[in-house]
Amino acid sequence: MDEQPLVERLRPFDATIFTEITALAVRHRAVNLGQGAPGTPGPDEVLEAAVDAIRAGRNQYAPGWGVRPLREAIAAHQQRHHGLEYDPASEVVVTAGATEAITAAVLALCEPGDEVVALSPAYDSYAAACALAHARLVEVPLSPPAWRLDPERLRAAVTDRTRLLLVNTPHNPTGRVLDPDERAAVAAVAREHDLVVVTDEVYEHLWFDGHVHVPLAALPGMRERTLVVSSGGKTFSVTGWKVGWACGPRPLVHAVHAAKQWLSFSNATPQQYAVATGLDLPDTWFDGYRADHAQRRATMLDALDAHGLEATAPEGTYFVALDARQLGPAAARIAAGAADGPTDGPTAGAQAAAGDTADLDGLALCRALPAAHGVAAVPLQVFGSDPALRPWLRLAFCKPHDEIREGVARLAAVRDAA
Repeated sequence: MDEQPLVERLRPFDATIFTEITALAVRHRAVNLGQGAPGTPGPDEVLEAAVDAIRAGRNQYAPGWGVRPLREAIAAHQQRHHGLEYDPASEVVVTAGATEAITAAVLALCEPGDEVVALSPAYDSYAAACALAHARLVEVPLSPPAWRLDPERLRAAVTDRTRLLLVNTPHNPTGRVLDPDERAAVAAVAREHDLVVVTDEVYEHLWFDGHVHVPLAALPGMRERTLVVSSGGKTFSVTGWKVGWACGPRPLVHAVHAAKQWLSFSNATPQQYAVATGLDLPDTWFDGYRADHAQRRATMLDALDAHGLEATAPEGTYFVALDARQLGPAAARIAAGAADGPTDGPTAGAQAAAGDTADLDGLALCRALPAAHGVAAVPLQVFGSDPALRPWLRLAFCKPHDEIREGVARLAAVRDAA
């Protein structure tokens, strides 16, 4: 048998960075600021609704489109929070998390050789979904430190092979929320080139300082060409449930379901009823959820500032992007050691080992941090090909306040390493 049976197009996606970094964090008992796994249990109403559904015997296959109460709750939620109307019977499909919704959309809508244009750094599943579909991911860089969308770079990325625009806002991993001009630019390109738009909106309720999230589907001429993807995992702190959805015009949603049924068929029946309960919570709950994370954001930013580290306040999500070059020569030496491994002679990273941060390898640093300093972070360079991403780290603040402070303190201690 072939020593490498995995098909070539999937070999770059053998394991996600989250699996790797979380395993290192567990092994070394590190404070995990890498994976966006919330440190809170979620609302009691939602948790109890899952228990009630299990006890009520709702444990068999859900309909492939999702249980009716959840589809109705999703449609009501879209109308209440975003002013978007969808028929729950034909314009909403439930998926195994947002990842499956996006993957099913790419599989259903792209022929081999088609191109998917996405903002970069892009969540790592996007490229894998394109590989599964024999499509090509085309990156439109959001360059640090402002992470703004350049409309001309977006226009230049579109070709006659472009099939989809894949837009994530609020944006993981940078924390940007597209502003009105950026949203208008995306919509204009989509209309001019008659493109389908898939919007990843899993952080739809996490925006701060007036940077309000507005779905692209709400813009003129966009509802009929847009698939809106979201999930309950982030909002209700139940990421392990994997209950997501896609909303849009019937032909697009039908296409997603046609692909999705051969991936998971259906999933998480009792949790679907519970997420329906969550979506029906009053507006005050969603306001409190956002306020709680604003406080956690402040805790992380204050902790970074107290240790002399600068980071731009994220406009949304629960992630902070940090330039690791601020950690100084010790960070370069730690990264060089991780990249080269033990050796008795000169290393390939000799320049970095000497303490030069100019070409700091964020991936190598993140692989070394759990063992060397008891803290885990995620490197932005795995989310895109732009060399400017290389020294940047993503830190998650969806954690208990003490854990945030301790993780930042351990990270800052890198500067003092011998």
